[in-house]
Amino acid sequence: MSHTLKHKKPLLNRVRRLKGQVEALERALDEETGCYPILQQITAIRGAINGLMATVIEGHIREHMQPLLEQDEPQATEELIKVLRSYLK
Repeated sequence: MSHTLKHKKPLLNRVRRLKGQVEALERALDEETGCYPILQQITAIRGAINGLMATVIEGHIREHMQPLLEQDEPQATEELIKVLRSYLK
């Protein structure tokens, strides 16, 4: 079973909080709120996305990469680099 399925409930809770933050940002833009509060909201959303990504990447490393490393599989390093590069784009 994938780590995202094992931790489905907390991941969905994070996504739902993100959804609420994005909806609040949309309302702020509709209401023509000033730049500073909007920038704060965008920064909070970015932080939440980064936290979610870090959690999923950590789960991926622990579940999919660690067994390969224990077997001394060279592909584990390349897979990890691939995941990190896609995240850092």
